[in-house]
Amino acid sequence: MRSPKSFPIIALAGLMTLLSACASHGGRRISEPTASIQQLTVDARGNWQVQLRLQNYSSVSMRFDAVDLAFEVNGQAAGHLQATPAMSVPAESADTATIARVPDATAKLAMADALASGMGINYTLKGDIKATPEGDKQRSYTIDGKNQLNPVPGLPGVLR
Repeated sequence: MRSPKSFPIIALAGLMTLLSACASHGGRRISEPTASIQQLTVDARGNWQVQLRLQNYSSVSMRFDAVDLAFEVNGQAAGHLQATPAMSVPAESADTATIARVPDATAKLAMADALASGMGINYTLKGDIKATPEGDKQRSYTIDGKNQLNPVPGLPGVLR
């Protein structure tokens, strides 16, 4: 028969064994990425430079191959944001792709009004992102997001 003094040691050893069995071994988790506008800059001609933020929520890096998003400003169509960034974003991180955009007259006017009034804009992005998780095949992810941009004090023509 074992001595009562050895019971706590055996119990502790058993507990340590159970805890080590529960330890994470780096399981792969592939989550849907998101896209949002980090910054929109309007130049003197009314053309836009859009910094599109691509967010990777997966536990592995993801290469963003193509972006095709319908863009609405204050409920009005403002064209498409299309790009082939071909950039790799590390696990649970984000990066930006810059997209030049020549908006139509209606979108230029909506943006000019927002900048002149100092008010922000509401925008919608709808479409698809093609991305390849590390060690996997390319997938298509549907994006349907709404957000807001506001003028940056001291930086004319810049919204964040």
